[in-house]
Amino acid sequence: MEDMQDLRLAVLIDADNVPYSNIKAVMEEIALYGTPTFKRIYGDWTKPTLSGWKGVLLENAITPIQQYSYTTGKNSTDSAMIIDAMDILYSGKVDGFCIVSSDSDFTRLAIRLREAGMKVIGIGEKKTPSPFIAACDKFIYLEIIGKSEEKKETPPPKVKSPKTSKPSSEAESDDRIPEDVIKLISSTISDLADDSGWAFLGEVGSLIQKKRPDFDSRNYGFNKLTPLIKAINRFEIDERDTGKPHIKHIYVRNKNVK
Repeated sequence: MEDMQDLRLAVLIDADNVPYSNIKAVMEEIALYGTPTFKRIYGDWTKPTLSGWKGVLLENAITPIQQYSYTTGKNSTDSAMIIDAMDILYSGKVDGFCIVSSDSDFTRLAIRLREAGMKVIGIGEKKTPSPFIAACDKFIYLEIIGKSEEKKETPPPKVKSPKTSKPSSEAESDDRIPEDVIKLISSTISDLADDSGWAFLGEVGSLIQKKRPDFDSRNYGFNKLTPLIKAINRFEIDERDTGKPHIKHIYVRNKNVK
C-alpha cells in the first residue's frame, strides 16, 4: 500500500483484546505505514489481568487511558476508544487510524472513519470477525507480525519437508497457497491486464488489498508478493528495466494468455 507510507496515524489499542507480548513488533509494523502521532491504549488498569502491560507501555511511549468497567459483563473500553477516535478525527491532526483489536464492535467505527476519508488499518488475531476485517483498508494478523524476518520465503512449520528434486519442491510451494488465493491473484491480473495480458505487479497488489483487506503474503510464508507469485507457477513474470540501477518494474500475467 504505497499510498499509506507517510500517514500521520492515530494508534488506538484495546488492551482487553490483544496480548501485550508482541506490542513492540506491532509498533514496528505500524511504522511501515506511517508515523504514529497518537498512541493510546484503553483498559481498566485496576484489573490484575492487565498488569503485564506496564513495562511495554513505557518502552513504546504509549499513553494508557483508564476506563472503569461500570457494569459486569460489559466492555466500556469500546465506548472510550470510539469517543476518542471521533475527537481525534475532528481535530484534523491525522490522516489515518490504526485500530488494534480483535473485537467486531469496532466495525462501525472503521466504516465511519473511512467515510470521513481516513485510511484505516486493523490489527488483530485470526479469530477477528470478518465484518471488522472488511471494514478496514488493510488488516494484519497479529500471528504473522514479527515473524516475517525469520520466515521470508521458507515454508511454514506445518508444511512437509521438501524433497530433493526441484519439481517436487515447487509443487510443495504451490500447495501452501489456497486455491481461492490463487484465483484471487489470477482474476486481479485479468482485471488490470493490457492487450497482451500483462499487469503491473504494484497495481495488482493494491487491487488485491482492496478486494481482501486481510491479504498478506506472510500469511503463506512469503515476505513479499513477488516470491509468492513465483511459487505458484501459474503466472509469467517479466522484470523490466527502468533505466535506473537496481530498480525494475515487475509485470505478471496468467500463463494461459497467448
